[in-house]
Amino acid sequence: MTALKEMNTPVFAAEGVLHLNRPDFKLEVSGLVERPVTLSLDEIKSTLINSTMDRRLTSVSGWSVRANWNGVLWQDFIAYVKPLAAARYVFFSSASEYTTAVWLPDLAESQTMIAWGVGSEPLEDEYGGPLRLVVPNLWGYKSCKWLTRIQFVDKYQTGYWELRGYSHRGQIEPGETLDINTQKWRPIGGGEVTEF
Repeated sequence: MTALKEMNTPVFAAEGVLHLNRPDFKLEVSGLVERPVTLSLDEIKSTLINSTMDRRLTSVSGWSVRANWNGVLWQDFIAYVKPLAAARYVFFSSASEYTTAVWLPDLAESQTMIAWGVGSEPLEDEYGGPLRLVVPNLWGYKSCKWLTRIQFVDKYQTGYWELRGYSHRGQIEPGETLDINTQKWRPIGGGEVTEF
């Protein structure tokens, strides 16, 4: 599979596309974890287990794209930072003011990934590079782009789109979506899009 731009994947950025200095990039992990940590992009690639997953990102705005995402699977990430039993939600923040919260069990339902690449190429700025979340079983607004902070918390915090009336849980609903890979409209049944 090719890069997102080559597939004409829509670019959607609530606060505009960010262009971060990759050598200076840091991801901060804090809150209810045994191992709070701050990692550079190189440290993420060298310290954590890196994987590839073939999954769809599905937008509430009516499109879905399948890609080979490169990064750290959620299960490997939490094995490293070790959330405490009191943690119930995860609050994600971008390098701007974009935020969203996800129920901790929802992140384990499918192969969630903290992604740094697509098709073994660095994730493009337009799509959230250098680091973004990919949560295939939830609407795309839960997959925080330009990800710089992850907090494990015991109380829900309302995020950017949720404050504007979007679903707090972000579960994908049945309907129809434009498959970017084939440029065809296809029905979806709800939850992670696995039909095509």
